[in-house]
Amino acid sequence: MALFLLVVLVAVALGISGVAADGLDYLLAIGIVLLALDVIFFAIRLSRRAGGRPVR
Repeated sequence: MALFLLVVLVAVALGISGVAADGLDYLLAIGIVLLALDVIFFAIRLSRRAGGRPVR
């Protein structure tokens, strides 16, 4: 969970710096891709964990 939050913070920081600095649009693109990959990774990890336990 800590790694997820760290990657989200890095993605947001890259996005903000990409928007703020003129001509650094590639940082915004990297931030968006990084955020999307992190959310997908977290969803896959969460779905694998939820499927293995029986409901009481």
